[in-house]
Amino acid sequence: MKGGKAAGKGSLDTPLSGRQRILPKFSPNPDAFGHATEGFARFMGTPQFLVYMTIFCIFWLAWNTWAPESLQFDSRALGFTLLTLMLSLQASYAAPLLLLAQNRQDDRDRVSLQQDRQRAERNLSDTEYLTRELASLRIALREVATRDYVRAELRSLLEDMLEAQEELRTHDPSGTGSHESPKDKVKERLKERRDKQRSPRTQQMPKVKPDTPGFPAHLNSPES
Repeated sequence: MKGGKAAGKGSLDTPLSGRQRILPKFSPNPDAFGHATEGFARFMGTPQFLVYMTIFCIFWLAWNTWAPESLQFDSRALGFTLLTLMLSLQASYAAPLLLLAQNRQDDRDRVSLQQDRQRAERNLSDTEYLTRELASLRIALREVATRDYVRAELRSLLEDMLEAQEELRTHDPSGTGSHESPKDKVKERLKERRDKQRSPRTQQMPKVKPDTPGFPAHLNSPES
């Protein structure tokens, strides 16, 4: 029974989360580690790093070449093995650090591109909304009576009234040849004229003679 429990503790049907770890799980802060990695990668791509690395290598080679043999720590006869190992170790760490920094930069570029796309979509929707509002406003303004149209209507009505007044004044009071009163004739003529009037956009300004009796002077002026 005890042997079965011991065998089942490390078997394949046991979940990985339930198994005991030999070493504690190491999970560094990705933001802090990535920030430090990017700082080191940026420093490696600067001229200062190249100058410092060149001075270090020259001093290393000069010391282990012309210094007394008792003070040399990297023999020239062995081909500066320690310097070669140090440079190889640096290169082996520099490549993953540069890749990590590049991955973080790609993530930032992806987020920035997504934000730019969302901003462009919002700008497009705002532009379409403003275009629709301007179109509806333009359509609504077509139905609004303008000042010129109102003046034209008033002049036309005044002309009709003056003509009707003139007809009533010059009409024969005997009424021979017609069974219809002058007022009815005038009303019928005014109604026919209003029915024949065109739309406000195509209606022209009626011309009224300035010498017509009873016509106001301020409506006849060109500035009115």
